[in-house]
Amino acid sequence: MIVSDRPGLDHGHRGQNPAREVQPAGDEAPLILTLALAPTDQARFDRLRALHFPPKRNHIPAHVTLFHHLPGAHIGAVRDAILLRSAAQAPFAIAVTGLQSLGRGTAFTLVSPDLASLRARLAETWADWLSPQDRQGFRPHITIQNKVAPSQAHALLASLRAEFSPFSIVAEGLNLWRYRGGPWEAAGRFPFTPRPPASRS
Repeated sequence: MIVSDRPGLDHGHRGQNPAREVQPAGDEAPLILTLALAPTDQARFDRLRALHFPPKRNHIPAHVTLFHHLPGAHIGAVRDAILLRSAAQAPFAIAVTGLQSLGRGTAFTLVSPDLASLRARLAETWADWLSPQDRQGFRPHITIQNKVAPSQAHALLASLRAEFSPFSIVAEGLNLWRYRGGPWEAAGRFPFTPRPPASRS
């Protein structure tokens, strides 16, 4: 299945393991792991990306990348680690604190201790597999514009900064993708586990 639209979460029964999808034996196409946002938050950034990203290059949804290149040949072990972490992780808030220049693009900056902790635990699990890019410091962001002239990027950055106020979004799970050089292919959706409300005595 090729995905060129917004990723969603499979809200089926966890026991059915919705993250499992048929993959060709020996498939070594690399894997990408992103954060799954609440639908209203995802839609907000998708709209901005549709407005400001060059249409001919906008083949994937807005996203928060946790890992850019995991080994496709080890997808079973990758999924097992994600399942373990997502089962132990409740949905959490992320602060959108500002905007940053990408030189030829613009992104929103994100801050979340929960996200940093989750990513660090997965990085430790996959330490032997990480690419040089994924070994660098983790700086979460959401890109809504790229591959444009620096003057165009600077104009958008100035415009968005002029009206920006910090706000929060919600992380609801993790999305795993295959990368083959074009639109990403869905390889698994892993919802976090909501915590039951505290009982009142």
